[in-house]
Amino acid sequence: MFPLLPPDQRLRAPTVPRPFHVILVEPEIPPNTGNIARLCAATSCALHLVKPLGFSIDEHAVRRAGLDYWPLVEIHVHDTFAEAEILVQALAGQDHGKPSRSWLFSGRASRNVFGTSFQLGDALVFGKESVGLDINLLEARSEYCVAIPTLGPVRSLNLSNSVSIATFEALRQNTLVAFTRPGQAQH
Repeated sequence: MFPLLPPDQRLRAPTVPRPFHVILVEPEIPPNTGNIARLCAATSCALHLVKPLGFSIDEHAVRRAGLDYWPLVEIHVHDTFAEAEILVQALAGQDHGKPSRSWLFSGRASRNVFGTSFQLGDALVFGKESVGLDINLLEARSEYCVAIPTLGPVRSLNLSNSVSIATFEALRQNTLVAFTRPGQAQH
């Protein structure tokens, strides 16, 4: 039997610093990025935004959007994707003692996300909502391209849904969502 928790308790998993890095390349739609930022706050993943952004993330814009969790997110803004990867490599080495791999998510990939082995510190990379990641990047790194399979006729999933699926699959593979009981000490 699984009783409901009291209103002041939530099911939590042990915290691992920066288990993964979510990189959004030129995101265009503010609510998607807001949802992804909340996901990153909930999973301790770092969020990397590569310019140009299709919206403002200054203090006024964030406050107006009601993003009360924004201060809980580790956010890095980069001028280029290469700059983002350099920082991710440094942080992954610091946090996990090994280099990170950049997994490029695309509806055109032939590798299934559920058959991909993610390691702590890896980067999960997503392109802008309208066109995804640049085709030249995908072709140059095809061995690191990953897709989320769909059952229906839609061409792709919403960006924030895709990031959620990928992030929780990576966490699941690394046993980081083996939940503890409320009140139990976190590791």
